[in-house]
Amino acid sequence: MKQFAVIGLGRFGTSVARTLAGMGYDVLAIDQREERVQDIMEHVTHAVQVDAVDEHALKSLGIRNFDVVIVAIGQDVQASILTTVLLKEMGVRRVVAKANTELHGKVLARVGADKVVFPERDMGVRVARALVSQNILDQIELSPDYSIVELIAPPEFVGKTLQESAIRTRFGVTVLAIRRDRDIIISPGPAQIVKEGDVLVVVGRNDRLEKLEARIQ
Repeated sequence: MKQFAVIGLGRFGTSVARTLAGMGYDVLAIDQREERVQDIMEHVTHAVQVDAVDEHALKSLGIRNFDVVIVAIGQDVQASILTTVLLKEMGVRRVVAKANTELHGKVLARVGADKVVFPERDMGVRVARALVSQNILDQIELSPDYSIVELIAPPEFVGKTLQESAIRTRFGVTVLAIRRDRDIIISPGPAQIVKEGDVLVVVGRNDRLEKLEARIQ
């Protein structure tokens, strides 16, 4: 089972740590503030008060043995960058770092972060999309070009099979699953009939998804 370490227990770091722990993974939570460590201690495998830029302290925790280390340090950009550098120098296999700005993200990528995330920006995008389209329930950005979108089945699809709706040929996207009440239909076949109230989980290029969204608004 994968082991995760989360450095920085602000809102984002705490949410990541608690979610991973809730999924059954071993999670080490790290922050230099004692109160934050105390608050999360009961919800993760281990929680320690450590300065993230203290190389010896990180080594003593065996940080290089973790499968993924998430650098979730908030406003201290310098500490975020230095911690990322230290982790890669120590041989951590995968470092995921939180960025506050595009420039911050570029620096993190340059110094070795395997993945850079922009939680505030990405959440803003998802909220904005939800506001302008009543059909879009959620969106997960897989890359700058591809996303997964959950959308309420448009009326023109209801009563038709996926093949008849021609969602793949018309829009160039793929239906990964259909959520129907409490059931989930995984990898639905072309003969699957879409019913009123179904939620389609669709993957594709962002420009194709935008074309689909525009069509059903």
